[in-house]
Amino acid sequence: MVTHAHASGSPGFDSSHSLVSGDVRRHNLELVAGHLVEHGPSSRSQIAEGTGLTRGAVTALTRLLVDAGTIREVEPVSAGGKGRPQTLLELAANDVALVILQLDADEATAVVASLAGDVLFRTADHHGRPMGDPEPVLDVLATVLERAVAAAGGMQRRVVDVTVVVFAPVLGDPPVVFGDSDMGWGEVDVLGGLRKRVPGLPGSVSLHSDAGFAAMAEFDLIPGIRDMVYLKSNSGIGGAIILGGRLRTGAHGLAGGFGHLPMDHLGERCVCGQRGCLVLVAGPDVVLKSAGLGEELETAGLGSALGDLTDRIARGDARAVESFDAAADWVARALHVLSRTLDPQTVVLGGYWSVLADRIERSFAEHAPVSASPGSYLPTIRAGQLENEATLVGAIRESRKRLLHEPLEVRLI
Repeated sequence: MVTHAHASGSPGFDSSHSLVSGDVRRHNLELVAGHLVEHGPSSRSQIAEGTGLTRGAVTALTRLLVDAGTIREVEPVSAGGKGRPQTLLELAANDVALVILQLDADEATAVVASLAGDVLFRTADHHGRPMGDPEPVLDVLATVLERAVAAAGGMQRRVVDVTVVVFAPVLGDPPVVFGDSDMGWGEVDVLGGLRKRVPGLPGSVSLHSDAGFAAMAEFDLIPGIRDMVYLKSNSGIGGAIILGGRLRTGAHGLAGGFGHLPMDHLGERCVCGQRGCLVLVAGPDVVLKSAGLGEELETAGLGSALGDLTDRIARGDARAVESFDAAADWVARALHVLSRTLDPQTVVLGGYWSVLADRIERSFAEHAPVSASPGSYLPTIRAGQLENEATLVGAIRESRKRLLHEPLEVRLI
């Protein structure tokens, strides 16, 4: 279980002798711990070379981390016949695991990962999307969580962090799901429901919306970009905004809710109260039903139906192509609104749109204002590289960062 040190600091640490003050010292400690995550057992000289810190700074920082129980010394190894054997340092966390839970409109997924970010176990169950009733969905989510915890135990690893990701807005303290239109939910206490079903969860359990994790995972793969809009569709439509290299969530944490951009003022009334929201004219359920895949959506689930849709489009099936291209026109119009409003360098299309990004890009170009020309404000349109895995990749990274951000305060053993 993750526990936090008392205000007096970690054992053996005298705050009056800190190397430097505040954020710089924390950053340097995180650099050292991060090096061991990425490179495994290392000598102090290897850490200094890899982080750019001085050998003296590394010696002092590693002493603090050893005293805090975050890292430990292992048996010295030969230096190749030259000099004394080198003492290696490693994370004292080879026996711990991170669990990521992902809940979308189709299934509940649980992943067990190491602190190095390696996926050790994965499991998923369909929940059937009982609209408006969260209880059976939480039952399925708890089942995959228990399976993941058992798998971690079978590997002699203890779960120290659980990150729960939902494809819906998350608000409040403690956080709750706030209005999941794909599931017909209002306000739902997902974490409370899990704690009732799975006793003994670690203290570090958090709830997050999906798009920010996915956006940052994709952003990290694009060199030279500072301003990006992420727009995705798999379970509904959502997205995120990155400006100046930072995720922007807004005053209430709702920035990036692009599925509820009102596009058709004569359209169907949305659960949010507006008419013709983007999700109602271009969402996956709408496209699938228009393409004749509504029955497959109901019986086999969203993932299967979307896979069939993309296969049919690749084969040139007229009905599938027409259904998707009609939605792509609405998406293109929304992207022009976002381009004028946020002025991003690039737009990344995620979820199942990543494999159909060329069709959306073509529609985006066709709807460009007459005044637009090469070199104008129009952003580039990119297909997401991580496709449907972006959220899980991003969630694992953020879970690791949280645990290593305060390496003196978080005991991993």
